[in-house]
Parts: sequence; C-alpha cells; structure tokens
Amino acid sequence: MQAFICITCGTQYPSAEKPPSNCPICEDERQYVPQSGQGWTTQDKLAVTYVNGWHQYEAGILGVATQPRFAIGQRAVLMRTAHGNVLWDSISMLDDATVSLIKGLGGLQAMAISHPHFYTSMNEWADAFDVDVHVHADDQKHIVRKGPRIKLWEGETLKLTEDVTLIRGGGHFSGSSMLHWAGGASDRGIVCSSDTAYVAADRRQVSFMRSYPNFLPLPAERVQAIANALAPFAFEKMFGNFFESVIESGAKEAFNHSVERYLAAIH
Repeated sequence: MQAFICITCGTQYPSAEKPPSNCPICEDERQYVPQSGQGWTTQDKLAVTYVNGWHQYEAGILGVATQPRFAIGQRAVLMRTAHGNVLWDSISMLDDATVSLIKGLGGLQAMAISHPHFYTSMNEWADAFDVDVHVHADDQKHIVRKGPRIKLWEGETLKLTEDVTLIRGGGHFSGSSMLHWAGGASDRGIVCSSDTAYVAADRRQVSFMRSYPNFLPLPAERVQAIANALAPFAFEKMFGNFFESVIESGAKEAFNHSVERYLAAIH
C-alpha cells in the first residue's frame, strides 16, 4: 500500500491500495479541483522527476521547495536557532537528500504547520526527524492523515522554543498561524506568515484572503484580528509561502500599512 498525494494541493492521504475518490482539501472553497479532475502521485513517483531545491536567505534561514513546482508551490523554512533547528511548514516531497542535509545540520528540535494547505506530508517529515509537529486545534477537522506525532495546540500563542512563538492569526482558516523568531534577522526578529498575511508580488506589502485562487476576501474584523495578533511582536523581515515571498526590511511597518490599506479599500 502507498500513501497517495494529491497533485493539486499536495496533501498526503493514509496508505491504501488505490487513490482516494476525492480530496476534501481541494473541494473546500479555499482551494479547487482542476478541470482535468483530481490526480494522484506518491513519494516514489515524485522522486523520478522532481527534486527538493534549497535557498539560503541568510545565515541560519533556509527555504526548501520541490522543483519543478509541485502542487501549489509550497515552500518550508528551516531556522537554525540558538535553541535548535525549527521547521516551519511542510512540503509533499521528502527525499533522501533532504533528510541527509537536515540531519547533517543537526536535525530538528521543533516543527509547526501554518494551515491545512501545508499539511502535505507532515507525518513523514515528523517521523523522519523524530520530532512532533504542532498544528492548531481549530483546524483539526482538515487533518486527513492522522499520526502520533501531530500535537494540537490551542489558544492564541504557543512558545515553541525559547525564542520561537506560534501565533494564531485566523482569517484564511480559523487556526491559520504564523511564527515569530525573535533571534532572526540579527535579533531584529522575523515573522513567517504563510497565507495568513500574503506577501505581495512587489514584496513591499501584504494582503489577506479567505481564498487566494477563488478571490474571496476577508472581512474587516478578521484582518484586524490578524493585526492585533502580531502587534506585540517586533520583526524586521517577513517570509511568505514561496521562495521569492520575502519582505527583506521594514516588514512590520509594511504589514501595518498593508492593514490600513486593506481596511480602507473594503469600506
């Protein structure tokens, strides 16, 4: 039996003799089923034509994504903190080279996922590095492959390590979360926002949506709640969900301006 992976969103399902009949993650209004219908692959098939590519943003911060682009192009972030390596988000493909590289860097101390579009193969990643994966409890109904390594957290924040904090922003999903690393960007702080606050193409602002592919905006109160959640945290850089999705400097000011711009636009 094999654990089939949805080609459209990258979600891995429980091991079975044949692929699932449908993908609830894609059928949700925040995602989509392509006109060609649902398609499936496996880790072994991915390894034939895909590789995981890496990008070092700065000392201690690396991004990893499958190339050529797979599913929605998810990119995970590996942070080498003073208290151990932290992996933010997950991607579908986990090959031997990726395992060797991360173990060579000291393995993982902690792992957390922003929202269901990044659940992907999180169980395999957690097993490979003998680490728990933290997922907000508000989104547990979207977990299609259970596992003993999945740890549900509740509330508005969770201290993942000494200087890494998970922050529930909500909005995109009820449990949509962000990560703050106080020691990142030479102690000026970084935020990994994933789809909770989407880094725009100009890399100078962010936006907010319930569904990005289906163009469903968020109401004002949801956006304000995201802003309130981030308000106590200082940060210089912001990392979105693709290799290029980075606000290199002045990220908190850019975020605050983006909130004002968004709220003005929808009123």
